[in-house]
Amino acid sequence: MADEETPETEEETAPEPEAAEPEAEAAEAAQPEAAEETAAAEAPGALHPKERRRRARVGRAAAQPTRSQASPEERQAERVERRRRKAEVRRRVRVRTREKARARKGEVQEVPPREHAPGKPKTRQGVVVSNRAAKTITVRIDTTGRHRRYEKIVRTSRTVHAHDEREEAGIGDTVLVRESRPISRTKRWRLIEVVERAE
Repeated sequence: MADEETPETEEETAPEPEAAEPEAEAAEAAQPEAAEETAAAEAPGALHPKERRRRARVGRAAAQPTRSQASPEERQAERVERRRRKAEVRRRVRVRTREKARARKGEVQEVPPREHAPGKPKTRQGVVVSNRAAKTITVRIDTTGRHRRYEKIVRTSRTVHAHDEREEAGIGDTVLVRESRPISRTKRWRLIEVVERAE
């Protein structure tokens, strides 16, 4: 009986691997398909462009070394140093470009920098049309000129706001105004003198 039981156990255990074999074959058959799907997904043409960019960003971020936590003063010092280096490179490029341009033109001598000379302020005569605002007069400046093509006498006028510190000009007065630094948003002129009082 013991001999009979042994074959039965062998027979009972033998069919189990046979049943497991189809499952293993199915798993092996499924593995190449999964591998093909992942390969297709990893192919550049199969991925969506946004997904490709995201993966590229992740790869770049992983490749970059993590920056140590520096204080704001240290980061500012790094920025200043970086800007200084870039400015030096730009300066060298500009000097080289100027030298090449001069060599092409045949200019070898050094051109001294121009010095700014103070300009002469304009002086205009006009008639006061308003003195309502405080320390400000509105002056109408009339101009007459000949047209270039038709040679007709053309009269034009423009109004300017002038600073009247002592408020001495009245409406209808003929005044002399001179160009000055900006005094307010619209004032760029200053009263010099009242040439003629209105009657």
